[in-house]
Amino acid sequence: MNRRDDEVPVAPEAAQSWDIGPIVRELRAQRERWRTARQRRLTAGGREFPARAAIGRILADLCGALFPMRLGPDDLQRESEDYYVGHTLDRALRALLGQVCLELGVASAEAVHHVRRFAEALPGIRALLDADVEAAFAGDPAARSVDEVLLCYPGVLAIIHHRLAHQLHGQGLALLARIVAEIAHAQTGIDIHPGARIGRSFFIDHGTGVVIGETAVIGDHVRLYQAVTLGARSFQTAIDGSLEKGLARHPVVEDDVVIYAGATILGRITIGRGSVIGGNVWLTHSVPPGSHVTQASTRQEQVNH
Repeated sequence: MNRRDDEVPVAPEAAQSWDIGPIVRELRAQRERWRTARQRRLTAGGREFPARAAIGRILADLCGALFPMRLGPDDLQRESEDYYVGHTLDRALRALLGQVCLELGVASAEAVHHVRRFAEALPGIRALLDADVEAAFAGDPAARSVDEVLLCYPGVLAIIHHRLAHQLHGQGLALLARIVAEIAHAQTGIDIHPGARIGRSFFIDHGTGVVIGETAVIGDHVRLYQAVTLGARSFQTAIDGSLEKGLARHPVVEDDVVIYAGATILGRITIGRGSVIGGNVWLTHSVPPGSHVTQASTRQEQVNH
């Protein structure tokens, strides 16, 4: 039997259960309208953008390669640790190359260069993460060991992903970086834009609801608690009304700052070194080094103004 050009092939069992054919045609028509409106030209072949599922598998391999005896396979033996790291890292980097090619839109020497550069950054990322894990252990009296911190703390998982995402972001692979960040966001409830610059020995305690914006700058030995927001106060617009992209609009948090649960810090302001920001504080102005800001002090400041 000949099939008409507008007919959609549907599995027989589906055709018997549901009236799938018209729905598939309508979905195809809607895709074509969307693509036409955005002047998307499709070429034959597979997908044209990085795949979130593939990146999730790459991240699992990278975590195992970075921390083989903690985040690697449960049957890994110490004597085969290097072999496992080499094999797993090779698999992750080969898969990453495919995703970089999708982001760049072409398989090229540039893609290979990106992956090689990313790989060369991994020892330095591991050193940063060691300092983050130590900071989490030192900063939480409930932590019994650094192993517990690495295996159990959502803030540590989020910063592992962020260190990897930030490297990709710095190489101009913005979509890959954002997917890595959003995988961590989904798993932990911690939303860190890959563009945020975060110093050594960073610790997020508990973590759920933390938001760190794209242009935030965080110094060394900073500790945040759950539901802290380092956000933008306003968004500048261009002449045509569109949002200006990439402007510095998030806070600068200097070294040795502690920000307690629920604090909201907005705009390109500076939290001076060694300051403590109390819980549920709403802050839109800079504070000098050594400040102690509480809800009571901000209310008093509002009265004085």
